[in-house]
Amino acid sequence: MMLQVSQLYIYPIKSLGGISLNKATVTERGFEHDRRWMLVDNNRRFLSQREVAHMALLKVELQDNGLLVSHKTTGESLLIPFKPLTTKTCEVVVWDDTCEAIYVSDEADKWFTKILGMNCRLVYMPDNTKRQVDEKYAPDGKITSFSDAYPFMILGQATLDDLNIRLSEALPMDRFRPNIVFSGGKPFEEDLFDDFTIGNINFNGVKLCARCILTTIDQTNAEKTKEPLKTLAKYRRKNNNIYFGQNLIHKGEGIVTVGDSLQVIKYHQNNERFIIPDIL
Repeated sequence: MMLQVSQLYIYPIKSLGGISLNKATVTERGFEHDRRWMLVDNNRRFLSQREVAHMALLKVELQDNGLLVSHKTTGESLLIPFKPLTTKTCEVVVWDDTCEAIYVSDEADKWFTKILGMNCRLVYMPDNTKRQVDEKYAPDGKITSFSDAYPFMILGQATLDDLNIRLSEALPMDRFRPNIVFSGGKPFEEDLFDDFTIGNINFNGVKLCARCILTTIDQTNAEKTKEPLKTLAKYRRKNNNIYFGQNLIHKGEGIVTVGDSLQVIKYHQNNERFIIPDIL
């Protein structure tokens, strides 16, 4: 069955709402605008829905002159320009990585502090910051933005459909925050992707995506449940991690469009990094 790009997403501000796109521009560190902004605490460590579930209630829209962030229930909003309004740099922490960022504006800091009820600041990753992807899984020189670890995550629609059959209440794709969703194929076929192309861009699957409690947060109301991790743990657990989707690196820049064909060049063979479904 033909594999075809069915959805594309970016998440400009790490752990805030995603944006669905019909076409996305691929840059050296991932889709344009994807996770180039991030909220940090008093220690300049990244904030996410893992600790601050309220972040789920902040949606983001692309405007001609910046990002419009608005609260889903109160309607309060803030326009964030694409370029920071300060030149003040700082060192920020994303998991085990420390990298240089730029404070966006005093206005943004005050707005997010008020909305989230905690001290926080908004930072931006400038072009000269090169955050290296984990060299255990990717070659030197591959970079990413403020993502957890990799420039892209791919997930098959069939994989989510398979999970939803097992759940009492079906979950939407936004629980899993993929960049690329594809139709066709079988459940968990993305586990096997080693080398594939979309248009003139080459992608490599390097590591299955370990899932956390963020997947249990309802993105419409910020409420936490036990699913999907409770169900996924029954059949997607390996080495004490629960896997769903695959992380990618890439070579090349250009445009990816919904409807594009996904051509698999090489599949992974069985090894300790992967949960190999019996589909080939």
